[in-house]
Amino acid sequence: MRQQADVNWIVHLCSCQAWQLARQTGDYRPQSLEDEGFIHCSHPDQILQVANQFYYGLPDLVLLWIDPQYVIASLRWEPVGEQIFPHIYGPLNLTAVRAVSDFIPDEDGTFRRQPGL
Repeated sequence: MRQQADVNWIVHLCSCQAWQLARQTGDYRPQSLEDEGFIHCSHPDQILQVANQFYYGLPDLVLLWIDPQYVIASLRWEPVGEQIFPHIYGPLNLTAVRAVSDFIPDEDGTFRRQPGL
């Protein structure tokens, strides 16, 4: 396995329940895959903005740390507004998820702690 410092991580935020289901079924298929055709991901530096915009105040979240080298489905970096985000066009194989960490908002519901491995 490559050293953590050598990996150009992408991350995906999801509920603990969704992650548990993925572990039971063998791959990760969020509703966005059905609705939009892809899984939304971020660069670790983008996740606080994403979390506060779409997951504000939600408890029981985990951050999936994905090594792009192991993603089987098509991975595309696409513009969204002024930024570029990674999107996975297909189910996420669990072998690409190299780590999972809790992602907990502060008491007021805001995410402030920059994640890291």
